[in-house]
Amino acid sequence: MTSQPFTTCLWFDTQAEEAATYYTSIFKDSRLGDIARYGESGPRPAGMVITAEFELNGQRFMALNGGPDYTFTEAISFQIPCADQDEVDYYWDRLSADGGQPGPCGWLKDRFGLSWQVVPAELGSLLGGPDPDKAARAMKAMLSMGKLDIAGLRRAHAGG
Repeated sequence: MTSQPFTTCLWFDTQAEEAATYYTSIFKDSRLGDIARYGESGPRPAGMVITAEFELNGQRFMALNGGPDYTFTEAISFQIPCADQDEVDYYWDRLSADGGQPGPCGWLKDRFGLSWQVVPAELGSLLGGPDPDKAARAMKAMLSMGKLDIAGLRRAHAGG
């Protein structure tokens, strides 16, 4: 049995190094790791990046230039729990920029098509808890939002 941490592998066509550099420029606690390149034996052009390793907030990733056969879907997303509205705004603005697509309820796709959920860390308590009326009001408010507005969610939860 392995006790090593998991590494998430993200499949790109040709943008592995670009994506790794992009993500490490957004997350403050990040680093770019090893870059491996295809050799003369292929199957892609010699010198092209095959993998780019990187780390975001302690989570290890490997970006793979595997070809055009597979693309990202909303079935997989990364959730960023944010401490406050400034963090929500920061991640939302950067990840949805340069060809990204804002979505509903705190979801977005970045310019590579990878889905992210930019949410307040307290979202679970606003949508749950012992009072179903408060939770329903917060849920209704969230369903009307793209980028989440923490103050608006709190107001709805409180009944205001």
